[in-house]
Amino acid sequence: MAQTDNSNTVTDLETYREYILGVRITERTTADGETRYRFEAPDHQRIAFDDPDTATLYADVYFDVNGFQEAGTGDRGVPPTVIQAGRDTLVAYFLTQDGVDVHWAASFYGEKPEKIERYVSRVRKRSKKIREGAKERGHA
Repeated sequence: MAQTDNSNTVTDLETYREYILGVRITERTTADGETRYRFEAPDHQRIAFDDPDTATLYADVYFDVNGFQEAGTGDRGVPPTVIQAGRDTLVAYFLTQDGVDVHWAASFYGEKPEKIERYVSRVRKRSKKIREGAKERGHA
């Protein structure tokens, strides 16, 4: 489940995954013992997820579209840069939202779950290539 996360009430905080350009996912244990994974990037609102796979997918979408601002999307919907990126990126973004899973996305698009998983795989591969290319150019 994705939620805006501005809380600082944690009992444990560590970096789960470090990316380039100041982007990272932190793992934190709340006072009530729940583990949350928070996406952090410069000039981006913090957003937390229940599981690391969803958090890393969100990061992959972020890199796939060269960053986006999600603040206010509750009022206006999906960030325009995500919509413009194409179906596979939009599907991956949907999968990071509350109540959306592979079966929901497959039903929504009239596709089989396997095709939805291929969309996600493409986004993850592109994102990885983008990060590797940025590192080669000296962006850390």
